[in-house]
Amino acid sequence: MADHGEQACRRVDGGISRVFALFGKRWTGQIVSVLLQRPVHFAELRRAIPGISERMLSDRLTELGAAGLVIREVDEGPPLRVAYRLTEAGAAMEPALKELGRWADTYLTRDDAAGSGTGC
Repeated sequence: MADHGEQACRRVDGGISRVFALFGKRWTGQIVSVLLQRPVHFAELRRAIPGISERMLSDRLTELGAAGLVIREVDEGPPLRVAYRLTEAGAAMEPALKELGRWADTYLTRDDAAGSGTGC
């Protein structure tokens, strides 16, 4: 018989819930992965992530900015160009993301992650 007591019904960790509320959205991990390499202009970032639309990329960058993980930098030019880079908090995700990548290489088949590559 299953244990339905208080111990069995503990809630999920709040930190994990916040991480997956942001990183559980499609494209977010790929965007951060590209930005871990260096600051990138919008068009370059879009090319690095096959299948993402301009609108979705813009939305995800806005969310990452609101979370304090990405900064938008405008180069007045000419021509005017916008680049994105990770904040200190965003860059601090690198060890966790690399570990998740190693885990995926070990335990997930390539078919499980079809279409999720960065194209780099």
